[in-house]
Amino acid sequence: MNEEAILAWLLEGDPSIRWQALRDLAGVDDGRYISEQALVAEQGWGAQLLALQEPSGRWGGGLYGPKWISTHYTLMTLCQLGVPPGNPGVRRAAFLLLDSGFYQDGGINYFNRRIWKHSETCITGMLLAMLAHLRVEDERLDRMAKHLLGQQMADGGWNCETYRGATHASFHTTLSVLEGLEGYRKFCLDSPGGKGQELAEVEAAQARGHEFLLWHNLFRSHRTGEVFDGRMLRFPFPPRYRYDVLRALDYFQGVKVTNASVNSHNHIIEKDARFEDAIALLRKKRRPDGRWDMYAGMSGRIYFELEKAGQPSRWNTLRGLRVLKWWEALR
Repeated sequence: MNEEAILAWLLEGDPSIRWQALRDLAGVDDGRYISEQALVAEQGWGAQLLALQEPSGRWGGGLYGPKWISTHYTLMTLCQLGVPPGNPGVRRAAFLLLDSGFYQDGGINYFNRRIWKHSETCITGMLLAMLAHLRVEDERLDRMAKHLLGQQMADGGWNCETYRGATHASFHTTLSVLEGLEGYRKFCLDSPGGKGQELAEVEAAQARGHEFLLWHNLFRSHRTGEVFDGRMLRFPFPPRYRYDVLRALDYFQGVKVTNASVNSHNHIIEKDARFEDAIALLRKKRRPDGRWDMYAGMSGRIYFELEKAGQPSRWNTLRGLRVLKWWEALR
């Protein structure tokens, strides 16, 4: 399949695939892809998930569990699909999670607070990304971002196990926090009378987080140079909280920021050699017909499969193509 045929195949898929393919690969004007994005709540996977929302506003009867049918993970999937921010069902769920989870330290703690006396860093990052996507105007987002900045470790990353003595950041936690901070940053910049002047600390923290991931070439042990965890080389969707190479590359192409050579808008303008192992892995995973397969995700309860493992995947093909488009455009 040539690039034109692959794009046509993507545009035959779910609205969540179509609107992103139009925006990121076809380069259409805003009006066309935004009108396609509106269909996420009306057709396909997004509509199916919205139809499963309970009268309480929850999914699966719980906030964070059972995995993966809970309110947190269902809303996360809907945001990844691109559900329109104004949809009343998702906004109800967003405030349910925020109101139930917001904790005195500024983060998110869904758990028994007589036992669990601190917020969970991964969850705080994930929810901040969702709330930013949904354009939730609430001062608690500022406090969540501030809380995450305070959790950054000396090596530049984050780890939800610091309260147990962890001294080295986690790939999983770091990427979840970076996604949350980037969503928050863009939301602030897009807001009326934006907070751009207040975001220098956020952007500096992101740069240190980027350096942590690049120090590891996105998937290697800094001690041995070997693959840190073979599961990082598999590309499921949705990824839940688990880190993988494609998820990380897709983050970087979306944020287009590193502390490598950048222009005045913080957009990367030169290739950083530390991406090359990950880019080579992405190319190696590509099928002879130009597409990528889906991989099995984490075990747990699900409402339905978006795509079957071992079959050509529109999600992974979309993400793989936009990563390569970004990479190949760099000097």
